[in-house]
Amino acid sequence: MLKHGILGLLNYGSMTGYDIMLTFKNSLCFFWTAQTSQIYRELQTLKKNGWVEDRNVPQQGKPDKVYFSITDEGRNELDRWLSEEETGFDVRSSILMKTFFRGECSIDKSIEHFNRLHETASRFTDGMEFPAKMIEMYKQIVSEPEKNALFWNMTLDFGRMYGEMLKKWTDNCITALEDYKNENSDN
Repeated sequence: MLKHGILGLLNYGSMTGYDIMLTFKNSLCFFWTAQTSQIYRELQTLKKNGWVEDRNVPQQGKPDKVYFSITDEGRNELDRWLSEEETGFDVRSSILMKTFFRGECSIDKSIEHFNRLHETASRFTDGMEFPAKMIEMYKQIVSEPEKNALFWNMTLDFGRMYGEMLKKWTDNCITALEDYKNENSDN
């Protein structure tokens, strides 16, 4: 999926690997993470596949900048990928895997764990103002700004709703653990 994310970004216009990394950190990071090394490795694979091409731009006293652009073959691959039907949800979640096995931990340790998760979810939802500002900025560089922003806002809305669901779920977990602790304490 990372390769398709990179193709999607390059479909908006040429970028350096650094530009792609910044765009990931400013927008896509709310639903997909990528390390800088992964981005550069994937760019080389995309180039080998003929989906992107690169162009060196000389700089005075600095290494050349390398700009990557999507090719027609890359646009065809992006279109093919976007046309694939999603038939299910990817439910891999380290949070849920760890929750499943938390019976091996003390109740107090688990309550602390869910409190930290709640704080993380709160910071996540509180940080949603930044991507909203980035949407306005990115609208300046795409060919159909209102259409693209519509879909970017849908993605942002999903992130907000996911964060709110995670906060509610952690509250429910904490309540259940505290109830269990109260019912099983030696009074």
